[in-house]
Amino acid sequence: MGTAAPLRVRDVLLLGCAIACWGANWTVMKLALGHSTPLWIAALRFTLGAAAMFAVLAARGGVRLPPRNDLPIVVSVGLLHMLANATLVIFALRFVPPGRSSVLSYTTPLWVVPLAMLLGERPTARALGGTFLGLAGMALLFSPTSLDWSDRQMVLGQILLMLAAIAWSICIVHIRGHRWQASPLELAPWQMLLAAAPLVIAALAVDGPAPGDFGPAFWMTTLYTGVLATAFAYWAVVEANRRLSAITASNALLAVPIVGLTVSACVTGEKMDFWLIVGMLMMLAGIAIVASARRRQRSGAAIAGQTGVLRP
Repeated sequence: MGTAAPLRVRDVLLLGCAIACWGANWTVMKLALGHSTPLWIAALRFTLGAAAMFAVLAARGGVRLPPRNDLPIVVSVGLLHMLANATLVIFALRFVPPGRSSVLSYTTPLWVVPLAMLLGERPTARALGGTFLGLAGMALLFSPTSLDWSDRQMVLGQILLMLAAIAWSICIVHIRGHRWQASPLELAPWQMLLAAAPLVIAALAVDGPAPGDFGPAFWMTTLYTGVLATAFAYWAVVEANRRLSAITASNALLAVPIVGLTVSACVTGEKMDFWLIVGMLMMLAGIAIVASARRRQRSGAAIAGQTGVLRP
């Protein structure tokens, strides 16, 4: 999977659509909070996502139970990434602007390096340098020049985003060492279903049976997050990655937080201050360096980290 096949316009368009969907999804999730609760937003997202993915696989004749050897990765992605990560993110969005949230969420690849070191992997000097550069950029977003530490809700929101990124990173480390029997696309609806079930139960218990105000904005944001940003975007990236190289796909996805910031600035009026932009550029540069170092070390690792896990 690390070798690219001839590039096709269709693959570039699919990847571009996925990037646009995921980038805009941060603002859409923020808007959804005005019409539903965080638990119901997450629950409906993965319920609709699972239904759409099952429909896609059924149309292709590919719905089947996960092989026994893939059950650990179904549990890992379903509970750690989709449930834990997405739930922490949607709660954080109550306090943190969507653009800043998208930037902090994409610190995930930076946490993979120290986590892999704990498991005995020896990163290259290039990977360590990229990690330090990215973490330095993240520190700028937490510095007094960029973050008002007297705003406890904003601080809490950013901490939740860091916890979400770490949960996602643990999942990626697991994915890198997993020997896949079924494809990520075949396992995706089962992972979404595993995330949706406890979220629906929690939403019913905490927020009651009404998932929202049932107005037009509720339906538009719900369908966007569940069908477009979850099912369609995931399918589009997996399809595009069949012919794009690992480094091309992983680096292209770094455009997601840029789209997230841009859409948030246009729709919600979020201000892109100097330190946020500098911190974001340092983080994206660090992530790109880590991705390229990982490609040299193990050509398939980067693509597994990208296609085996759902992006926000």
